[in-house]
Amino acid sequence: MTETHATATNYAADNAQIGVQAAIVHGDVHHYALSANASPAERFEIGVRLLDGGMSDRARQLIREAVVDGHRGSEACFYLRLALVSGRTRHEMPPEDAEILWNAPRLCHVSGGDAWADGVKTIGRLLEAARLPDADMRLLLKDLDGLAEPQRPMILRHMELFLEGPLQDEMWKRSLESAEQNQKAKDRTDRVWKFFQPDPLGPRVPDPRPPNTPRSLRVQAVAATAVLAAAAFHIGYLLARDLQVVAMLVCLLSIGGGYFAARGGLEWRFRVERLRAKDAEFAPPRARTASPPSGGFASRVDQHFDHYFARYVPRDTSRSAWLDGTAGIRRSIRDEMVGVYREQRAGAERIAWLVRHRVSEVRKRWENDTLWDYRRELAVPLPTKAVTLLGSATCVIGACQAMVTATQIAPLGATRSTAIALAAGFVAVRAWLRIVLERRRHAADKAEVAQVRAACDEAFLRWKEKLADKPSDREMAAWLDCDRKVLLDEALRHYKLSMSDLIAHAFIEAPGTPTRRARLKHGPWRYTRYRLTLFLLTADGIRQFRADLDFEQGAFRGHERTNYRYESVAAVLVRQAERDERKFELALVNGERIRVDVLASGTEELLVDESLGEVSEVTFDSAGLGHTLHVLEGVAAEGKRWITQERRRKADRVRPGA
Repeated sequence: MTETHATATNYAADNAQIGVQAAIVHGDVHHYALSANASPAERFEIGVRLLDGGMSDRARQLIREAVVDGHRGSEACFYLRLALVSGRTRHEMPPEDAEILWNAPRLCHVSGGDAWADGVKTIGRLLEAARLPDADMRLLLKDLDGLAEPQRPMILRHMELFLEGPLQDEMWKRSLESAEQNQKAKDRTDRVWKFFQPDPLGPRVPDPRPPNTPRSLRVQAVAATAVLAAAAFHIGYLLARDLQVVAMLVCLLSIGGGYFAARGGLEWRFRVERLRAKDAEFAPPRARTASPPSGGFASRVDQHFDHYFARYVPRDTSRSAWLDGTAGIRRSIRDEMVGVYREQRAGAERIAWLVRHRVSEVRKRWENDTLWDYRRELAVPLPTKAVTLLGSATCVIGACQAMVTATQIAPLGATRSTAIALAAGFVAVRAWLRIVLERRRHAADKAEVAQVRAACDEAFLRWKEKLADKPSDREMAAWLDCDRKVLLDEALRHYKLSMSDLIAHAFIEAPGTPTRRARLKHGPWRYTRYRLTLFLLTADGIRQFRADLDFEQGAFRGHERTNYRYESVAAVLVRQAERDERKFELALVNGERIRVDVLASGTEELLVDESLGEVSEVTFDSAGLGHTLHVLEGVAAEGKRWITQERRRKADRVRPGA
């Protein structure tokens, strides 16, 4: 590869920055994980999955190892041959792979008689036909069309680059037809977004604060009550001894009034304190609180709350009124969720569903005019106030009358009992009031928590059910392959070319902007938006065709085209930054540089047994960048002479036993 020191200038079409909004790693799906002591059968199975996922290089290695170590049969031979030809042209295949390709049926002990053996034979006939330009293709294509799932679509997908000439055109027609039929199959537009959703964490609601009633307080309440009872009994004894019937009746009446006053007063006090606490909980923050560190868990939870509160504005309500009116509730729910999930170390994305649910519940209550219902529910009823005041008056009047009468009977003893009763009653009332209010508060908190937890549990089950048909990585790779073929067809039709007119073609897949990304453990990154760049190498020069792909919808936007001669290419390289960021760069002799950000950094999404190099390599493999670099580096090194050299290499075809 030649290098140039020409001054770099940005090429506007391909120099956009990547805007990754979110990154998800499905660490709970071990689709590509391979244990250190895996058997040949297990290595073969992982190799097949890698091939389905578009990672041909790694698939070739594992499938070949599995076959060499004893995993044989028609299915093994079928996948071995496909892996050897997938993602590369004839002259990219090393001689040792070419020998395995032709000798695979004998190496794998293919006996015939099943669909896999038929697929193996069809691949062999395609290779023979490609080796013989004047071969009769009618019977061959009939055999190909007679294959069923999964043999036929896999042959069409993986042999695209390996075949040439008229056979390549016929195969391309079938590949394109299959791509157009399957591009949006299996409810793609309704399912792709689910791949970018993390496995949700179950709902967690903080347990209510336990009653704050220390043992000393309970002892104090019991002791004061006992002293009060003894003092009251002494006063009653004095009245009974002197046969003060009226005073005794008044005393009993005061006790009844005290009972009703205590009940009503307790309810009154509970409602007032409960209302005050709820108002304080939901009150807008008086001062602007410091923002949590950027990029941390709390910061990301804040982003989710800001997003959903801004998105879920109630009907007939301005956004400013909605945000101002719910500032306190938003802060309360946010603090609650940060507190119960902070230690999970699982990422805010996994509780985004819960944020959305809680925000939607607030919106529903706002629209139903029930958001502030607690104020109405906790308002003290008039009968409660009346019973409390009337009972208190009866208690005070009756107690005073009894104490005065007792003092007249026994001044010293009655005065002493009265003083003791007043002091003990004050202490007992304060202690019992705190104990009972704490129990009532805890019971009310438990009821609220149970209600919230039940609603969250239902929402969690609904969300899990909604994600149940999340597409597999294999489906994502198949849809992307269909998109590539559709874009290639669009470019061919625009330039009025057939597949056999191309000397070579190559893709670069880069994340679009803005985008979200997700992957399986040990798998490549998949994106919601792609920037696909297609290079068509023809006898007249290089045709560059670029389009932005909305992967969720399977739709292309923003098409751009440019052309340049072979002599214009000065250098091709991939720059690798410290955090494994990868940038493809094509330098032209006039100083222009066509740059594509192929892979952004992502150390924060790595799992325990993964490395940046592993993730970037499988992503590059899936994107087919190895083939792209092979082609463009050859152009940069040889210029227009590359055409002659390429035709010579094509003429030197792969032969059995080569």
